[in-house]
Amino acid sequence: MTHFQSPISNLQSPQTWTVSELTQYIQNLLEFDPPLQDVWLGGEISNFTRSSAGHLYFTLKDANAALSCVMWRAAAERLAWQPKQGAAALAHGRISVYPVQGRYQLYVDQLRPAGLGDLHTHFEELRDRLKAEGLFDAERKRPLPPFPRVLGIVTSPQAAALRDVLNILRRRYPLVRVLLAPTLVQGDQAPLQIVAALQALDARDDVDLILLVRGGGSLEELWAFNDEGVARAIAACRYPVVSGVGHETDFTIADFVADLRAPTPSAAAELSVPDQAELRERIGTRASRLAGCMERRLSQARQDVEQQQRALRRFSPQARVDADRQQVDDLGQRAGRVLAHTLALRRSGLAGLQAGLAALSPLATLERGYAIVQRQDTGAVVRSVGQVSTGDGLTIRVADGEFDAVTRAV
Repeated sequence: MTHFQSPISNLQSPQTWTVSELTQYIQNLLEFDPPLQDVWLGGEISNFTRSSAGHLYFTLKDANAALSCVMWRAAAERLAWQPKQGAAALAHGRISVYPVQGRYQLYVDQLRPAGLGDLHTHFEELRDRLKAEGLFDAERKRPLPPFPRVLGIVTSPQAAALRDVLNILRRRYPLVRVLLAPTLVQGDQAPLQIVAALQALDARDDVDLILLVRGGGSLEELWAFNDEGVARAIAACRYPVVSGVGHETDFTIADFVADLRAPTPSAAAELSVPDQAELRERIGTRASRLAGCMERRLSQARQDVEQQQRALRRFSPQARVDADRQQVDDLGQRAGRVLAHTLALRRSGLAGLQAGLAALSPLATLERGYAIVQRQDTGAVVRSVGQVSTGDGLTIRVADGEFDAVTRAV
């Protein structure tokens, strides 16, 4: 036994003890005694309770004595069976003192049904070996498809769990197609049939997700799901596998290997498919949001168009074109008036020139009875009698025409 200093050795009066000091002294005695820190204890469970935090409190008793026990939630969650009132059990833990009530108790870290020690030992050995191989690693867990089209179920056709799963699938997501791979779920032949059912579904190309389900039962009844072949078949599946075996407190090797562990078969069905009511609500919400967004976009677009139209009207060349067009009309009218005035002035000047020319024109002289005489041979105007001789041909032009003549005498 390990020796330690008594907590009362420093007291001024060794005869005086406080309750806390004595309790601490007794606790040290128990906790520094190695055999009491590695205890296997068999007995009947009584006064069994589970706290809201998940801790287990119970008493192990035999015909002559009883011992208080506590099992913290972290250890309780690893249990592969459900402790019950009156069940014979084998508990492992350490002895210590609960100072508040001054009683010693067993702090349990392992709890097995009495008579099933070999099964638990095999379970723990297989669990530790597969865990060391990495079959339980979170990195190899695959996400479930959000909208599975074909869902394979591995279970017994007569199982109540199958009816529960089908009812939930029909209620939550009737679009999913279900393929049943029937198998035994307990007994010596169950592991081989479970492996064959998993492989049959995995060989198909139209499966999106596989459910491995079974209702609750004792450790022996669930033992097929602690088979190494079943565990490796789950790990080898191409498709994600959801395990829903037993009750919430039941844990099997299949649960650790599966991509997702559900506490019950019904929970496995709920976790595998979406809820059509939630989908409708989400679609309705998003449709409303989309309609509101579109309305806001359209309203904003209308405002932008109106603003652009106002800007176009403000900067449009139409007003400039209209003004220029009117200015062209005005200039055309002014040019017409100026041209008419200029033409009138030109006509007046031309008339004056015509009158002057008319006054100077020989035609006016002709009008007064004079004539112009030209030689026919040369066209020269005869101004003197010396320019002609007898017999010369002449052209005589008068006011209204001309005629020919021949000189008879000079």
